[in-house]
Amino acid sequence: MGSADRVLRRTAEAIEHITGICFKTGPPRQVGVELEWTTHLAADPSAYLTAGDLVEALGVHTPAALGNPHPVPLPGGGTVTVEPGLQIEISSAPAGSLAELHAAVTADRETLAGLLASRGIVLGDRGLDPFREPRRTLDTPRYAAMDRAFDSAGRTMMGATAGLQVCFDAGEVGQIAARWAALHEAGPAMLALFANSPRHGWASARTATWHGIDTRRSGPVPSSADPAVSWAHYAVQAPLLCVRRDHGRWDVPLGVTMADWIEAGGIEGGPAGSGRIGGRRIGPRRQRPPLFTDPVTRPPTVEDLDYHLNTLFPPVRPRGYLEVRYLDTQPGDEWIAPAALLTALLSGDELTDRARELAAPAAGRWHAAARFGLADRPVRRAATGLADLACRHLDRTGLPPAVRDTVTGIVSRRLREAVPGRSREDISV
Repeated sequence: MGSADRVLRRTAEAIEHITGICFKTGPPRQVGVELEWTTHLAADPSAYLTAGDLVEALGVHTPAALGNPHPVPLPGGGTVTVEPGLQIEISSAPAGSLAELHAAVTADRETLAGLLASRGIVLGDRGLDPFREPRRTLDTPRYAAMDRAFDSAGRTMMGATAGLQVCFDAGEVGQIAARWAALHEAGPAMLALFANSPRHGWASARTATWHGIDTRRSGPVPSSADPAVSWAHYAVQAPLLCVRRDHGRWDVPLGVTMADWIEAGGIEGGPAGSGRIGGRRIGPRRQRPPLFTDPVTRPPTVEDLDYHLNTLFPPVRPRGYLEVRYLDTQPGDEWIAPAALLTALLSGDELTDRARELAAPAAGRWHAAARFGLADRPVRRAATGLADLACRHLDRTGLPPAVRDTVTGIVSRRLREAVPGRSREDISV
């Protein structure tokens, strides 16, 4: 029996496993991104695509989720994946520098856009689909269970949102806590600075959809001196989204946590999740008959625990490395701006400490940042300070001067748009 098959009998065993895998230590050198977009017919952006449309366009790069058992990476090394609503994503290979990453992802994005254009398909440029109501196209047991567990906010998250994820090495043992904290504390300011999904009064309506599902699954990991332990407790106390089965539905009764499953050695059958599963509701409740699930008559294994970790979506998630999840997708090639700012802020311990000081006025203001963007004064003050600090140290990112100028121009434009009447010269980036 391999380690993945090891049965978990006590919650403490799960916590020990999680704390042992969540941060890989070493010098922080690598960076990566995941770029996600909604997909549209160029002739009619409000029309719904089919999975076949993407298969025809992507050819050998078609992901496994669309039936290709041997997908070929893009020329820059990135892989193509697809989300339940046919959002498409490039997951980059880890790069040794931001300059290397920018070159590879730029090439991959151009290749992907060209493949799609050959079939009249274009990439969206917003974090939330502005043309269509969410619709789940992919039919897998996991996505079906999610669809039944979530209400309209969850359905929107699955079928209509597009985000930008930036990934960093965790760092040396003595750096992890500060790097983890800095990415959280700067989060509201960075979210607001790069908000790109306006809808119904929200600057980042994509973030609003995450606020609308269970905060035990999508809220930030509580702050502590030991982020590995905090993450482990967050994970075992989070509700199960589904349990994999060889046959039938993967649904589980409402509110059962990983710790519950471990301690009980199984899960009783009962009504599956419908409507919200906790936290704030955004949108109307879905009316549907209750679905009753079959019991799970076995205890969980390490493999079940690892799968559960991939169903948790906090703003920053540890996956051995640090995965920043709070950014909206950016138009065109502008993803490089938030990636460059975060890279600069993590480029040295002193800069990271200074970034935390500047981020402090807005730390924890996730809702205000998503709702009001840079119109929220504490968030705007933090964003301006962080942008200035990062832009003054863009040379540390390794980006060539022309790209650094592009980043500065994007950041200056966003700050000007948020503060009408201020010229670029008034903004010290």
